[in-house]
Amino acid sequence: MLDDLQSRNERMFLVTILILNTAKTKQKLENDVFAAAGIAQKHNCVLKRLDYQQEQGLMSSLPLGINQIEIQRGLTTSSVAIFVPFTTCELFQRGEALYYGLNALSNNLIMASRKALKNPNGLFLGTPGSGKSFSAKREIINVFLITDDDIIISDPEAEYFPLVNRLGGQVIKLSPTSPQHINPMDINTNYSDEDDPLTLKSDFILSLCELIVGGKSGLEPVEKTIIDRCVRLVYREFLADPKPEKMPILQDLYDLLREQAEPEAQRIATALEIYVTGSLNVFNNRTNCDITNRLVCYDIKEMGKSLKKIAMLILQDAVWNRVTVNRAAKKTTWFYQDEFHLMLKEEQTAAYSVEIWKRFRKWGGIPSGITQNVKDLLASREIENIFENSDFIYMLNQAAGDRQILAKQLGISSHQLSYVTHANAGEGLLFYGNVIIPFADRFDPSGEIYSLLTTKPQEVKETGS
Repeated sequence: MLDDLQSRNERMFLVTILILNTAKTKQKLENDVFAAAGIAQKHNCVLKRLDYQQEQGLMSSLPLGINQIEIQRGLTTSSVAIFVPFTTCELFQRGEALYYGLNALSNNLIMASRKALKNPNGLFLGTPGSGKSFSAKREIINVFLITDDDIIISDPEAEYFPLVNRLGGQVIKLSPTSPQHINPMDINTNYSDEDDPLTLKSDFILSLCELIVGGKSGLEPVEKTIIDRCVRLVYREFLADPKPEKMPILQDLYDLLREQAEPEAQRIATALEIYVTGSLNVFNNRTNCDITNRLVCYDIKEMGKSLKKIAMLILQDAVWNRVTVNRAAKKTTWFYQDEFHLMLKEEQTAAYSVEIWKRFRKWGGIPSGITQNVKDLLASREIENIFENSDFIYMLNQAAGDRQILAKQLGISSHQLSYVTHANAGEGLLFYGNVIIPFADRFDPSGEIYSLLTTKPQEVKETGS
């Protein structure tokens, strides 16, 4: 002890330790006191019953800061620290804070605002059935009710439409047979930081053509030049007089490519033909649905394999359009991407996702990716930027390999990992900035909201959602 005090920066404390026992009957109280004494005895500690001092003991046990029991024990700092009960980290913020469950250690509410983070980008990670889509939907409801922000959802599995319809949002069903259309050529004057919005739009159309035309080697430099030239020509009339009826469509770009003299232009136009006049011409129309609704869900479940990749890229660009419009109006846009691994499979949509994670913050956007495996986010050095640029990670039950990756990347201890090991649905860890908190989100299954949020097949069938 002397060595601790002299060389290890320890201090000496006089401590009184009281254990308060209560019971409904005298017999039960005596049994509890005997049991407590037996537990203490196992650990070489002696408990002394405060005969004739029960009143003083009770007053000293209450949180009044008064000690009427003069029985003290000398302890060093490290020994005293064991008895300090306030070791639980709490997260409770004011303002537009959203509810994220109960603290699993203290049962206190977890109220947090992602807008307060340096980087509000977020990820919802968990194995199938762990509750990640449920948690994302619950956050969507909170955002919808507490803030005036806009919300956009990418829904590859048609899971969100009951909730969106109930909240009065717009579900845009994109499929070859749907009457609803989104124009990939849509642009607004706030599309880019620079004075010329065409620079960024041209980059998107190049990505789109690369997905359609490029193949393994991608577009040749000559082909990129031709596309860029045609993009600038196709928007000339609209930018001179920006009226909705003058917005170009894919057909206009196709016609311009056909007019170019180079053989490469004919190759690009021929590759585009199936998406303009052929059987996959779903995106060769002007936008005809309400994309200005506060809550918009893009349902792409019925898109075929050949169209889904293109649909996801066009969807991302539509979101970028909305974010740029909202930025001018000083409005925040939340963007949820379910089955996020689908976005990361293709080079073009993965690159666009990385750009979203890097640039959305300063444009007033808050993106969220919902996926099963953290391995999807470590597929390449570029995609890893998504993980590194996310200060909000909602971790539910994790597979063994993912647990080890998360422990290494986020500095999670083995004890904290136990909260995402064989955890029940709605239980896990919340990574908020540099804080890690175990949570439990218990939701009443008897209410209407639960029926809108659940994705369990048997429950969806029962509620008729």
